[in-house]
Amino acid sequence: MKILALEKEVPGITDEQCTPHLRPEAERAWELYQKGVIRELYFRADRSEAVLVLECNDIREASEAINSLPLVRNGLIAFELIPLAPYPGFVRLFR
Repeated sequence: MKILALEKEVPGITDEQCTPHLRPEAERAWELYQKGVIRELYFRADRSEAVLVLECNDIREASEAINSLPLVRNGLIAFELIPLAPYPGFVRLFR
């Protein structure tokens, strides 16, 4: 199952609080990428928030993966997880 993970700002968190966790965050994201859990990883062009595409069996598994990221574990960022389904509309073209 594909799951879209949208970073949500945690009010009151400063860049200085995040800085010590940035290298471990990148290392963990790389591990999850190598395992095929993170399929795509972006930053939004309009603000500094991450957008991830995960491949997991379900939301629970996606949540466990996201919660293993150091910035999430330390309460410095959060994510909204959105399960995705294939678009069914093309069937109308072939009826």
